[in-house]
Amino acid sequence: MLPLLSSVIIAQAATPPSLTQQQYIIQSQEIRSLPGKLNDVLVFNSNSPEVVQTEGILLSTFPSAGMQFPSAHLGLTLEGRFDLFTHHIARPQEQRRTLYQGVIVYNPSEQLVRLRVLQGASYLTEPDAPFINLPAIVEDRWGRVFSGPGSRLMGDILRGIGHSNFPTQILIPPYQTRMLFNLPITTGSARSTFMRLESDGPVYMANLSMYQVPNLPETASKTKDRSNARTTSFRAPTLEEWQKILVEGRLVVPRDRPPTPLHAIDDPRIEKIIYGRVAGISVGSEWIGTLVDPGTSNLSIPERGKAFSYPLSTVNRGTHGTRQIQSAPMQVRYPDTAFRAHGNYAVHYNLTLPLINNTDKRQTVALSIQTPLKQDKYSDRLFFLKAPRGQVFFRGTIRVEYKGDSGLIERRYFHIVQRQGQQGQPFLTLNLQPGESREVNIDLLYPPDATPPQVLTVQTMDYFMAPLR
Repeated sequence: MLPLLSSVIIAQAATPPSLTQQQYIIQSQEIRSLPGKLNDVLVFNSNSPEVVQTEGILLSTFPSAGMQFPSAHLGLTLEGRFDLFTHHIARPQEQRRTLYQGVIVYNPSEQLVRLRVLQGASYLTEPDAPFINLPAIVEDRWGRVFSGPGSRLMGDILRGIGHSNFPTQILIPPYQTRMLFNLPITTGSARSTFMRLESDGPVYMANLSMYQVPNLPETASKTKDRSNARTTSFRAPTLEEWQKILVEGRLVVPRDRPPTPLHAIDDPRIEKIIYGRVAGISVGSEWIGTLVDPGTSNLSIPERGKAFSYPLSTVNRGTHGTRQIQSAPMQVRYPDTAFRAHGNYAVHYNLTLPLINNTDKRQTVALSIQTPLKQDKYSDRLFFLKAPRGQVFFRGTIRVEYKGDSGLIERRYFHIVQRQGQQGQPFLTLNLQPGESREVNIDLLYPPDATPPQVLTVQTMDYFMAPLR
């Protein structure tokens, strides 16, 4: 754990009011807005309702004309580079039947459209990636450390891994529909899926849910004798059956709780707000930022014993005093879903820190991810729990590239698990000589099942850590 910076157990109005004086600590330091911005790549973003209990439409960008339930279709074509992210849990009302998730793509043009799958992966909780207890930080050289499908999925995508069961490309003739994928969601499990896609023409896309289809034995189907139900086999839905759901289906119910209206989110009189879950097309797949001092090309390390932090994946009422909301805007959405892509699930944070030691002494610098208590008022302190034991707020992989003491570029992966209010441990320490500069690159894809925000903290230790020999 990082040494506490001017930390003390206190009880002041400056602290989140739900905590007692013995429950929290304060880390006094500067909090800075994160340089950079989201790009304009569109994301087919399907996370509402998170829990799927019935058949129907999860997200459709198809036009509403000719559809039985027009409000279930958002009427937007996708073209060029775009991403797909879906995360859903299956708890079917018909418990003995497995729900399938199907994504179909339609070409509305007169020309053949080529849809390329640049990278894609998908995992279930069981058996692919069960939630397990892991240490707060583990170096993961081979990609074998994960907890939950979101953790494993984002780790694979970060490493450039894709699944061979996905096609590398799909050719869609004019005015025809093709299946992008057709996968089961085991009852009680979550399925997380991410794809980087590129289309050379306009396409409509829909994410649908449907029960597995029974194959009744021939004798039972002829006699209507259901006593043979035990011998019934099941199969995945066909493209034609998915198209029927698209045309005749309604939005999957029950729905998630609708979000608090935007005009009310910043009203201090409203204590409890609901951000909502995402179902629509969000704008922004990557945040690229170079963290430097204003007007310079370097980032001066803090004074010895001090630190500064940059919030990650900030939301309304969770900017740590910076007033910077990083949540991706929505281009189209359903009225009862999130106004922004809060959490920025699957967004790639690509951050460069050109560190420089502007002092006349050797310094040891530590970098860490931390999960302070969410607050929006103070930019000179972070609040942590003295003994965080509650819900896990972050579980995912980060990649770090830097020049080591040997002068060679090193690339390392760390899996991090943090609970609400956890200070965290450094994932990297560097010894810098007087005047020395060293660039560090940090990459992470913000994982599903995480709860924002986190912060990236740069701290100069109050001692020099001699290298091991």
